[in-house]
Amino acid sequence: MTQAQDLSGPLLRSVSRSFYLTIRVLPKPLRDPIGLAYLLARTSDTIADSAEAPADLRLRHLANFGRMVAEQTREGIAELQRELLPSDESERTLLAKLPECLDWLDRIASSERDEIRLVLEKIIRGQSLDLQRFPGKTEAGLQQLTALENAAQLEEYTYLVAGCVGEFWTRICLQKLPRYSRIDPAELCRIGVNYGKGLQLVNILRDLPGDLRTGRCYLPQDELRQAGLSPEDLLTKPAEARPIFSRWHVRALELLEDGSRYISAIRSLRVRAGCYLPWYLGVKTLELLARTSPLEVSARIKVPRTTVRQALFKAPLAAFSNLPLSATIASR
Repeated sequence: MTQAQDLSGPLLRSVSRSFYLTIRVLPKPLRDPIGLAYLLARTSDTIADSAEAPADLRLRHLANFGRMVAEQTREGIAELQRELLPSDESERTLLAKLPECLDWLDRIASSERDEIRLVLEKIIRGQSLDLQRFPGKTEAGLQQLTALENAAQLEEYTYLVAGCVGEFWTRICLQKLPRYSRIDPAELCRIGVNYGKGLQLVNILRDLPGDLRTGRCYLPQDELRQAGLSPEDLLTKPAEARPIFSRWHVRALELLEDGSRYISAIRSLRVRAGCYLPWYLGVKTLELLARTSPLEVSARIKVPRTTVRQALFKAPLAAFSNLPLSATIASR
Protein backbone atom coordinates (compact mmCIF):
# COMPACT_ATOMS: atom_id res chain seq x y z
CA MET A 1 0.00 0.00 0.00
CA THR A 2 1.37 3.43 -0.97
CA GLN A 3 1.40 6.36 1.43
CA ALA A 4 -1.47 8.04 -0.46
CA GLN A 5 -3.50 4.81 -0.36
CA ASP A 6 -2.93 4.54 3.39
CA LEU A 7 -4.09 8.11 3.95
CA SER A 8 -7.07 7.98 1.58
CA GLY A 9 -8.08 4.52 2.81
CA PRO A 10 -7.77 3.59 6.51
CA LEU A 11 -7.16 7.13 7.78
CA LEU A 12 -9.97 8.73 5.80
CA ARG A 13 -12.34 5.93 6.80
CA SER A 14 -11.47 6.39 10.49
CA VAL A 15 -12.29 10.12 10.53
CA SER A 16 -15.40 9.97 8.35
CA ARG A 17 -17.16 6.75 7.48
CA SER A 18 -19.97 8.55 5.63
CA PHE A 19 -17.71 10.74 3.50
CA TYR A 20 -15.46 7.76 2.87
CA LEU A 21 -18.42 6.10 1.12
CA THR A 22 -18.83 9.20 -1.07
CA ILE A 23 -15.14 9.17 -1.96
CA ARG A 24 -15.32 5.51 -2.98
CA VAL A 25 -18.20 6.32 -5.35
CA LEU A 26 -16.33 9.14 -7.13
CA PRO A 27 -14.43 8.70 -10.39
CA LYS A 28 -10.78 7.85 -9.74
CA PRO A 29 -9.32 11.22 -10.93
CA LEU A 30 -11.30 13.00 -8.20
CA ARG A 31 -10.47 10.76 -5.25
CA ASP A 32 -6.99 12.08 -4.45
CA PRO A 33 -7.63 15.86 -4.52
CA ILE A 34 -11.01 15.62 -2.77
CA GLY A 35 -9.81 13.01 -0.26
CA LEU A 36 -6.70 15.02 0.61
CA ALA A 37 -8.68 18.26 0.90
CA TYR A 38 -11.06 16.49 3.29
CA LEU A 39 -8.22 15.19 5.48
CA LEU A 40 -6.68 18.66 5.72
CA ALA A 41 -10.06 20.21 6.51
CA ARG A 42 -10.64 17.58 9.21
CA THR A 43 -7.24 18.50 10.62
CA SER A 44 -8.29 22.14 10.93
CA ASP A 45 -11.61 20.97 12.45
CA THR A 46 -9.67 18.97 15.02
CA ILE A 47 -7.58 22.00 15.92
CA ALA A 48 -10.60 24.32 16.16
CA ASP A 49 -12.71 21.84 18.15
CA SER A 50 -10.08 20.85 20.75
CA ALA A 51 -12.19 22.37 23.52
CA GLU A 52 -9.77 21.34 26.26
CA ALA A 53 -7.27 23.90 24.87
CA PRO A 54 -7.75 27.69 25.30
CA ALA A 55 -9.18 29.54 22.30
CA ASP A 56 -6.06 31.65 21.83
CA LEU A 57 -3.91 28.51 21.60
CA ARG A 58 -6.25 26.99 19.01
CA LEU A 59 -6.23 30.23 17.02
CA ARG A 60 -2.43 30.22 17.00
CA HIS A 61 -2.29 26.63 15.80
CA LEU A 62 -4.96 27.27 13.15
CA ALA A 63 -2.93 30.18 11.77
CA ASN A 64 0.23 28.11 11.77
CA PHE A 65 -1.55 25.19 10.10
CA GLY A 66 -2.70 27.61 7.41
CA ARG A 67 0.93 28.56 6.80
CA MET A 68 1.91 24.89 6.56
CA VAL A 69 -0.64 24.38 3.79
CA ALA A 70 0.06 27.64 1.97
CA GLU A 71 3.85 27.76 2.22
CA GLN A 72 4.90 24.08 2.27
CA THR A 73 6.47 24.53 5.70
CA ARG A 74 6.60 21.96 8.50
CA GLU A 75 7.41 24.45 11.25
CA GLY A 76 5.15 24.05 14.26
CA ILE A 77 4.04 20.44 13.72
CA ALA A 78 5.77 19.16 16.87
CA GLU A 79 4.17 21.90 19.00
CA LEU A 80 0.75 21.18 17.50
CA GLN A 81 1.03 17.47 18.26
CA ARG A 82 2.31 18.14 21.77
CA GLU A 83 -0.11 20.88 22.81
CA LEU A 84 -3.37 19.54 21.33
CA LEU A 85 -4.41 16.07 22.51
CA PRO A 86 -7.88 15.18 21.14
CA SER A 87 -9.83 12.60 23.09
CA ASP A 88 -10.82 10.81 19.87
CA GLU A 89 -8.22 8.24 18.81
CA SER A 90 -8.81 8.78 15.07
CA GLU A 91 -8.22 12.53 15.49
CA ARG A 92 -4.98 11.86 17.38
CA THR A 93 -3.90 9.62 14.49
CA LEU A 94 -4.83 12.36 12.02
CA LEU A 95 -2.56 14.86 13.78
CA ALA A 96 0.21 12.26 13.91
CA LYS A 97 -0.13 11.75 10.14
CA LEU A 98 -0.08 15.47 9.34
CA PRO A 99 3.49 15.44 7.92
CA GLU A 100 2.44 12.67 5.52
CA CYS A 101 -0.66 14.61 4.43
CA LEU A 102 1.51 17.66 3.73
CA ASP A 103 3.95 15.49 1.77
CA TRP A 104 1.01 14.27 -0.30
CA LEU A 105 -0.03 17.87 -0.92
CA ASP A 106 3.47 18.62 -2.22
CA ARG A 107 3.28 15.76 -4.72
CA ILE A 108 -0.08 16.32 -6.37
CA ALA A 109 -0.60 18.41 -9.51
CA SER A 110 -0.05 22.13 -9.02
CA SER A 111 -3.58 23.00 -10.23
CA GLU A 112 -5.07 20.67 -7.62
CA ARG A 113 -2.72 21.99 -4.94
CA ASP A 114 -3.78 25.58 -5.69
CA GLU A 115 -7.46 24.69 -5.32
CA ILE A 116 -6.84 22.85 -2.04
CA ARG A 117 -4.89 25.79 -0.64
CA LEU A 118 -7.64 28.21 -1.61
CA VAL A 119 -10.43 26.22 0.02
CA LEU A 120 -8.37 25.56 3.17
CA GLU A 121 -7.63 29.28 3.49
CA LYS A 122 -11.38 29.98 3.54
CA ILE A 123 -12.23 27.13 5.91
CA ILE A 124 -9.54 28.19 8.38
CA ARG A 125 -10.78 31.78 8.21
CA GLY A 126 -14.31 30.59 9.06
CA GLN A 127 -13.09 28.48 11.96
CA SER A 128 -10.93 31.32 13.28
CA LEU A 129 -13.85 33.76 13.14
CA ASP A 130 -15.91 31.22 15.05
CA LEU A 131 -13.33 31.04 17.85
CA GLN A 132 -13.09 34.84 17.97
CA ARG A 133 -16.86 35.37 18.04
CA PHE A 134 -17.53 32.74 20.69
CA PRO A 135 -15.08 33.28 23.56
CA GLY A 136 -16.47 30.37 25.57
CA LYS A 137 -15.59 30.46 29.26
CA THR A 138 -14.80 33.65 31.12
CA GLU A 139 -11.59 34.15 33.12
CA ALA A 140 -13.57 32.98 36.16
CA GLY A 141 -14.31 29.70 34.38
CA LEU A 142 -18.00 30.42 33.78
CA GLN A 143 -19.62 29.48 30.47
CA GLN A 144 -20.34 32.59 28.39
CA LEU A 145 -23.16 32.32 25.82
CA THR A 146 -22.72 34.55 22.77
CA ALA A 147 -24.82 34.90 19.61
CA LEU A 148 -23.87 35.88 16.09
CA GLU A 149 -24.86 39.49 15.52
CA ASN A 150 -27.00 39.15 12.39
CA ALA A 151 -27.96 37.03 9.38
CA ALA A 152 -24.98 38.28 7.40
CA GLN A 153 -22.59 36.68 9.90
CA LEU A 154 -24.43 33.36 9.71
CA GLU A 155 -24.43 33.43 5.91
CA GLU A 156 -20.71 34.29 5.96
CA TYR A 157 -19.95 31.40 8.31
CA THR A 158 -21.87 28.82 6.27
CA TYR A 159 -20.01 29.98 3.15
CA LEU A 160 -16.55 29.90 4.72
CA VAL A 161 -16.84 26.43 6.27
CA ALA A 162 -19.03 24.68 3.67
CA GLY A 163 -20.18 26.84 0.76
CA CYS A 164 -16.59 27.23 -0.39
CA VAL A 165 -16.33 23.42 -0.40
CA GLY A 166 -19.11 23.30 -3.01
CA GLU A 167 -17.10 25.81 -5.00
CA PHE A 168 -13.91 23.75 -4.64
CA TRP A 169 -15.71 20.53 -5.54
CA THR A 170 -17.14 22.11 -8.69
CA ARG A 171 -13.84 23.60 -9.85
CA ILE A 172 -11.98 20.31 -9.34
CA CYS A 173 -14.67 18.36 -11.21
CA LEU A 174 -14.63 20.86 -14.08
CA GLN A 175 -10.85 20.40 -14.27
CA LYS A 176 -10.90 16.62 -14.18
CA LEU A 177 -14.07 15.55 -15.98
CA PRO A 178 -14.85 16.57 -19.59
CA ARG A 179 -18.41 17.80 -20.11
CA TYR A 180 -19.04 17.70 -16.37
CA SER A 181 -21.99 20.09 -16.39
CA ARG A 182 -25.10 20.65 -18.48
CA ILE A 183 -25.23 24.32 -17.43
CA ASP A 184 -22.87 27.30 -17.42
CA PRO A 185 -19.90 26.67 -15.06
CA ALA A 186 -20.41 30.00 -13.25
CA GLU A 187 -24.02 29.11 -12.47
CA LEU A 188 -22.94 25.61 -11.41
CA CYS A 189 -20.44 27.15 -8.97
CA ARG A 190 -23.13 29.44 -7.56
CA ILE A 191 -25.59 26.64 -6.83
CA GLY A 192 -22.70 24.44 -5.61
CA VAL A 193 -21.94 27.11 -3.01
CA ASN A 194 -25.59 27.15 -1.96
CA TYR A 195 -25.66 23.36 -1.73
CA GLY A 196 -22.69 23.39 0.64
CA LYS A 197 -24.21 26.20 2.70
CA GLY A 198 -27.47 24.27 2.94
CA LEU A 199 -25.80 21.16 4.32
CA GLN A 200 -23.98 23.25 6.92
CA LEU A 201 -27.16 25.07 7.93
CA VAL A 202 -28.89 21.71 8.45
CA ASN A 203 -26.09 20.75 10.85
CA ILE A 204 -26.34 24.09 12.66
CA LEU A 205 -30.10 23.76 13.16
CA ARG A 206 -29.84 20.14 14.31
CA ASP A 207 -27.01 20.91 16.74
CA LEU A 208 -28.42 24.11 18.27
CA PRO A 209 -28.89 22.69 21.81
CA GLY A 210 -25.36 21.28 22.04
CA ASP A 211 -23.83 24.47 20.70
CA LEU A 212 -25.83 26.58 23.15
CA ARG A 213 -24.49 24.53 26.05
CA THR A 214 -20.94 25.26 24.88
CA GLY A 215 -21.56 29.00 24.55
CA ARG A 216 -22.41 29.25 20.83
CA CYS A 217 -25.68 30.65 19.51
CA TYR A 218 -25.87 30.66 15.72
CA LEU A 219 -29.36 32.18 15.59
CA PRO A 220 -28.75 35.92 15.05
CA GLN A 221 -28.83 38.26 18.04
CA ASP A 222 -30.85 40.94 16.24
CA GLU A 223 -33.61 38.46 15.36
CA LEU A 224 -33.73 37.19 18.94
CA ARG A 225 -33.86 40.73 20.29
CA GLN A 226 -36.71 41.65 17.94
CA ALA A 227 -38.67 38.69 19.35
CA GLY A 228 -37.91 39.79 22.91
CA LEU A 229 -35.53 36.89 23.49
CA SER A 230 -31.95 36.41 24.63
CA PRO A 231 -29.68 33.50 23.67
CA GLU A 232 -30.26 32.04 27.16
CA ASP A 233 -34.03 31.98 26.50
CA LEU A 234 -33.50 29.38 23.76
CA LEU A 235 -32.78 26.82 26.48
CA THR A 236 -35.45 27.94 28.95
CA LYS A 237 -38.26 29.16 26.63
CA PRO A 238 -37.59 27.30 23.36
CA ALA A 239 -41.18 27.43 22.07
CA GLU A 240 -40.96 31.22 21.81
CA ALA A 241 -38.10 30.86 19.32
CA ARG A 242 -40.13 28.79 16.84
CA PRO A 243 -40.62 31.64 14.33
CA ILE A 244 -36.87 32.31 14.18
CA PHE A 245 -36.06 28.61 13.91
CA SER A 246 -38.69 28.22 11.16
CA ARG A 247 -37.23 31.12 9.19
CA TRP A 248 -33.82 29.46 9.06
CA HIS A 249 -35.40 26.08 8.40
CA VAL A 250 -36.99 27.59 5.27
CA ARG A 251 -33.62 29.07 4.31
CA ALA A 252 -32.01 25.61 4.58
CA LEU A 253 -34.72 24.15 2.34
CA GLU A 254 -34.12 26.88 -0.24
CA LEU A 255 -30.39 26.16 -0.28
CA LEU A 256 -30.93 22.41 -0.63
CA GLU A 257 -33.27 23.05 -3.55
CA ASP A 258 -30.20 24.46 -5.28
CA GLY A 259 -28.50 21.22 -4.26
CA SER A 260 -31.08 19.25 -6.25
CA ARG A 261 -30.50 21.57 -9.23
CA TYR A 262 -26.77 20.97 -8.87
CA ILE A 263 -27.18 17.19 -8.99
CA SER A 264 -29.53 17.45 -11.97
CA ALA A 265 -26.95 19.51 -13.87
CA ILE A 266 -24.15 16.93 -13.49
CA ARG A 267 -23.40 14.46 -16.27
CA SER A 268 -21.02 12.17 -14.36
CA LEU A 269 -23.03 9.23 -13.02
CA ARG A 270 -20.62 8.58 -10.15
CA VAL A 271 -20.54 12.21 -9.02
CA ARG A 272 -24.34 12.42 -9.19
CA ALA A 273 -24.58 9.39 -6.89
CA GLY A 274 -21.94 10.83 -4.54
CA CYS A 275 -23.70 14.21 -4.33
CA TYR A 276 -27.11 12.62 -3.83
CA LEU A 277 -26.19 10.86 -0.57
CA PRO A 278 -25.63 13.96 1.62
CA TRP A 279 -28.47 15.81 -0.15
CA TYR A 280 -31.00 13.09 0.67
CA LEU A 281 -29.87 12.84 4.29
CA GLY A 282 -29.98 16.64 4.60
CA VAL A 283 -33.55 16.81 3.28
CA LYS A 284 -34.66 13.99 5.56
CA THR A 285 -33.04 15.68 8.56
CA LEU A 286 -34.98 18.86 7.79
CA GLU A 287 -38.19 16.81 7.69
CA LEU A 288 -37.46 15.60 11.23
CA LEU A 289 -36.64 19.14 12.38
CA ALA A 290 -39.91 20.42 10.91
CA ARG A 291 -41.84 17.95 13.08
CA THR A 292 -39.84 18.48 16.27
CA SER A 293 -37.63 21.45 17.07
CA PRO A 294 -34.29 20.27 18.50
CA LEU A 295 -34.60 23.03 21.08
CA GLU A 296 -37.69 21.35 22.55
CA VAL A 297 -36.46 17.78 23.02
CA SER A 298 -33.68 16.32 25.11
CA ALA A 299 -32.41 13.74 22.62
CA ARG A 300 -30.29 14.73 19.62
CA ILE A 301 -32.32 14.49 16.42
CA LYS A 302 -30.79 12.36 13.69
CA VAL A 303 -32.01 10.27 10.79
CA PRO A 304 -32.45 6.56 11.56
CA ARG A 305 -30.34 3.86 9.95
CA THR A 306 -33.25 2.92 7.70
CA THR A 307 -33.01 6.38 6.11
CA VAL A 308 -29.27 5.91 5.54
CA ARG A 309 -30.00 2.58 3.86
CA GLN A 310 -32.64 4.27 1.70
CA ALA A 311 -30.06 6.86 0.64
CA LEU A 312 -27.60 4.14 -0.35
CA PHE A 313 -30.33 2.32 -2.29
CA LYS A 314 -31.55 5.42 -4.13
CA ALA A 315 -28.12 6.91 -4.95
CA PRO A 316 -27.49 4.58 -7.93
CA LEU A 317 -30.96 5.44 -9.26
CA ALA A 318 -30.20 9.16 -8.88
CA ALA A 319 -27.08 8.62 -11.00
CA PHE A 320 -29.28 7.85 -14.02
CA SER A 321 -32.46 9.80 -13.33
CA ASN A 322 -33.80 12.91 -11.65
CA LEU A 323 -36.85 11.00 -10.39
CA PRO A 324 -35.38 10.24 -6.92
CA LEU A 325 -34.73 13.98 -6.53
CA SER A 326 -38.22 15.07 -7.62
CA ALA A 327 -39.90 12.29 -5.64
CA THR A 328 -38.09 13.30 -2.44
CA ILE A 329 -39.02 16.95 -2.93
CA ALA A 330 -42.66 16.07 -3.70
CA SER A 331 -42.91 13.97 -0.52
CA ARG A 332 -42.01 16.87 1.78
